Amino acid sequence: MSENLWEHRPETGYLTGTDLAGYRVEAIDGHIGKVDKHTADAGEAGVVVDTGVWIFGKEVLLPAGCISSVDPDTGTVYLNRTKQDVKDAPEFLRERHDGDSDYRMHLGEYYYGRTMP
Repeated sequence: MSENLWEHRPETGYLTGTDLAGYRVEAIDGHIGKVDKHTADAGEAGVVVDTGVWIFGKEVLLPAGCISSVDPDTGTVYLNRTKQDVKDAPEFLRERHDGDSDYRMHLGEYYYGRTMP
């Protein structure tokens, strides 16, 4: 995977400035949650996903490079990752990880270490 994990790729259909809060999030193998309202705090480099009861309310920050497409008509963000990738991702704790470059580097290592389907 050679593209920058922290940038939206043009082919995803994401338009700069689009508020994705509330969008449904679909992994390759099914629904995993919704884009959290705190995504704006994380910047346009990714999305904060609230997995709800699926994995006990865990929030994860997904780099923009994990998004395969955005469908504004259905309000859905599609990922190029599996449910297990998201489940195993380091948890995002806003009060500790907002603006934390070490956390983002750790996430980059986590996602770069997984091959894209």
